[in-house]
This record gives sequence, structure tokens and C-alpha cells, in this order.
Amino acid sequence: MPRHKSPASGTGKAGAKSGAAAGASGGPAICQGRGQEIPTEMLRAAKSASPDRYRALPEIVQKIVETCERLPAIQHIDGTQLPQREAAVHIIAVALEILFPGYYGDRTCSRDNLAYHIGDRLHELYLTLSEQIYRTVRHECRREGPECPHCRALAEANAQEVLRRLPELRRLLRLDVQAALDGDPAAGSFDEIILSYPGLLAVAVYRFAHELWRLGVPLLARMMTEHAHTQTGIDIHPGAVIGESFFMDHGTGVVIGETTVIGNHVKLYQGVTLGALSFPKDACGKLIRGQKRHPTIEDGATIYAHATILGGTTVVGEHSTVGGNVWLTESVPPRSFVSMESRKVVVRSKVER
Repeated sequence: MPRHKSPASGTGKAGAKSGAAAGASGGPAICQGRGQEIPTEMLRAAKSASPDRYRALPEIVQKIVETCERLPAIQHIDGTQLPQREAAVHIIAVALEILFPGYYGDRTCSRDNLAYHIGDRLHELYLTLSEQIYRTVRHECRREGPECPHCRALAEANAQEVLRRLPELRRLLRLDVQAALDGDPAAGSFDEIILSYPGLLAVAVYRFAHELWRLGVPLLARMMTEHAHTQTGIDIHPGAVIGESFFMDHGTGVVIGETTVIGNHVKLYQGVTLGALSFPKDACGKLIRGQKRHPTIEDGATIYAHATILGGTTVVGEHSTVGGNVWLTESVPPRSFVSMESRKVVVRSKVER
């Protein structure tokens, strides 16, 4: 739409100054930065002491409230308390202090205070985790019908079960760190891997969240792995099953879907997608859930950068290697090498052109 200027506004700096002067004298003003005319009533409302400043807000509030009546699916009103994003992040932070004592948090650990440190952090984790699990299971319970009296007890039991799994998670993470050291010539030490490798952080959060998933607390588990996704660029669904000594080199852009199964000693490079080939639907056109949609990667397989492996029946056999940029939708037998057909690379001198 063409922009009309007042004859008094002129052009250039002189026009801007005259436009500003017009605003001061009661006429329309011109924004010096964008050359946009500002109505006189907006100039009055913009003044902090003006009673007109908030005049438009009640109408806006009412229109938003009206959308709440029309769009109930994207609001949570008059319901149970939901798990909190900030609490999920806090759970991750405290869990990492326990899983990697001395590497995370701002407290100095020594052999003399280790039991106190672990006890203090475990108590904090237990309180926060049990409350957030309670909010999750209570919400799910209310969605199915009247609230039952057992949600709190179930949450406490689930939280304790996760805590009991922490020694085993530490064992698995020790193997993951060793796999990174063995698989990356650029890795100098355990310290470097634990403190700086995004792949290890994503796997550590996944392994903790996977325990919640197994116990039937999927919402909190997803909140945790999606936070790790935002921090690392690595998307691991907590429902995936990942074996021992797992390593993602670089890791950025890796996607591991919900029903993926990964064996032991598997190595992935950046940009690998382990995804679904298609989404089956029922007679009403709705997605059929609960089926295996993502591939199985057997022990010892290596998958190079930006390979895409799709489908719930697709199996990469043990000790196979899938080359970079491969698009794979069918199974390959053990000890296979999968690659794209080579394309000729042409190099020309700029001088000769």
C-alpha cells in the first residue's frame, strides 16, 4: 500500500524534523527511522503518564479470553498442576552432579565429604523428582477419570526406583565415556569428554529419562530429553533402547526415534537419522500408535555422517558400516558395507576458465 506523506513533511532530514514538529503541534508525526506516519492518538497514548496508555488493553484481553473458549486444546485451565519445565531442568542438573561427582555443580568433592555430597544431592533429587512425577501421574490419572488416591504413593515408588538405578547408570556412562575416548582420536581424556562433549551430555540425559519412560512417566521424560535437544542439537527419544558403549562423534543433528533399538558398541556420526519410513493410519485416518516404526542397529555397527535409516523392519546387521549420506530403507546383513554410488568430482583451474 503506498505511503502518503504530508506536504509539510518534506523530504530527508528536514522532512523528518518538520514531521516531528507537526506531531508536537498536534498533527500527525513521521518516524525518522522508518518514515512511517504516527497517528495523533497513538502519540498521546505512548506518553507514560497518559490515561490513554492502557486504554487498548481491556479489548485485547477480552479477545484473547474469547480464543480460550474456541481453542481449548492449547490451554490448561481448572486442571491439575502439570510438571514444570524449570523443575525438569533442575532434575537434570542435580542428576548430573550425582552421575559425575566433581564435574558438575559448584561444590568441591573429596573422599572425605563424598558421602555427604552424594547424600545431599540425592535428597534434593528425590524431593524434586517425586513431586514432578506426582504431577505427571496425577494429570494422567485425571484424564482417564476421577483422581485415584494412589498417585502420590506411585510417584514416591517411581522416584525411589529411578534412584536405585543410578549406580547402573554410572556403569553405563563409564562405558560411554570409554567408547568416546576409544573412538575419537581428538579426545584427550575423560575430563575433556565429560566436560565438553555434547554427545555424552545428550546420552546421560537420555539414560536417566529412559528410566522414567520405562516406569510409565513419559511426559517428564520427554521434557528432559527435549531440553537436552535444545542444549546439544541431538534428539534422542527417551523410549529408544540403546545398549552399552554408545558413542556419537560430533553429534549435531542426530535424530533417534522412539522405537529405535541400538545394540552395544555402536558409533554414529553427525546428522544421522534413525527415523520412521511411514506412519500407518486406521480407518478414520488417525495415526496408529505403539508399533515399531524405527530401525534396529545391531552390535558394532558404524553409521557415518548424514546417513538416513528408516523403517521399523529395517535392520543394520552387526559390525556393518553405513557410509555417509546413504538413504537406507531395507535391511542389510551382518558385516556389510553400504555406500552410495560414487559421483565423479571435477576440479578445474580458475586460471584456465
